[in-house]
Amino acid sequence: MASSRLRLVPSGGRPGERPGLAYLYILPGFLIYALFVLAPIAQTVGYSFSDWNGISPPEFIGFENYARLAQDPLVRIALRNNLTLLGFYTVFPIALALLFTALLTRRRIRGLSFFRAGLFVPQVMSMVVVGVVWRWIYNPTFGPLNQLLRAVGLEEWAKPWLGDFQFALPAVGMVGTWVGYGFAMVLFIAGVQRLDEDLYDAAKLDGAGEFEQFKSITLPGLRPEITIALVTTLIAALRTFDLVFILTDGGPANRTLVVALQIYRNAFSIGEVGYASAIAVVLAAIILVVSFSIITLRMRAVAES
Repeated sequence: MASSRLRLVPSGGRPGERPGLAYLYILPGFLIYALFVLAPIAQTVGYSFSDWNGISPPEFIGFENYARLAQDPLVRIALRNNLTLLGFYTVFPIALALLFTALLTRRRIRGLSFFRAGLFVPQVMSMVVVGVVWRWIYNPTFGPLNQLLRAVGLEEWAKPWLGDFQFALPAVGMVGTWVGYGFAMVLFIAGVQRLDEDLYDAAKLDGAGEFEQFKSITLPGLRPEITIALVTTLIAALRTFDLVFILTDGGPANRTLVVALQIYRNAFSIGEVGYASAIAVVLAAIILVVSFSIITLRMRAVAES
């Protein structure tokens, strides 16, 4: 009787397979990532401790840029505007996406695919195109928005939206809402499709209406998708640049100034690349902390449930 022999195989491998071979497959991708992502991040952090205009050799100045940043009124204004835009980039898009998800998923509607595609269009448009189109819509003289207000007898509501001290930031924020809700909506619709249909059938037998079904089944079931939408829209609000740059360039009188635009101005208009790098590092740290906190809270809630 032949004796059986136990042959040890490395975890996750095959007999005779060399573990180092797997690293060779990921090496090209890692080198590209290190070259185009990790190296620029390290450079930015290094420049943040220097006085550099982008041309002459950088001069190390320690934490002076960060000390200046803490006292810079323009940075405080920009950060406050970013926080204001959170409502337009995060709360409104998610609320609209949930509304459209409730309307488009639990009933039979002719041309449903057309509606879904049409509502998603803003998300796939170039931000440059979006900015140019909405700058035309907001035009105080011949823009469609003011023309419509005048046509329905609300001429007193017609105003230079992007030049108004009170309405410029909300006007920019509404464009962010229009752009952002499409992604959240597609995310939520995909999430609804994975929910068990038997839950809805049981709710119908218990006499639950559409609103009760949405509140008790759909909304709790979409918590993972809501977390993803919350993180992505928060990041979009904190790093927004293109829409503000095209629509208002931070005006009027810095009423729409955001942190990313202030970084751009310091780096390319004033020539303070070192100081701009310090602002960029702080902004990246804020985004990382906020994103990590949301994901951690979500994971903790899942573990407790």
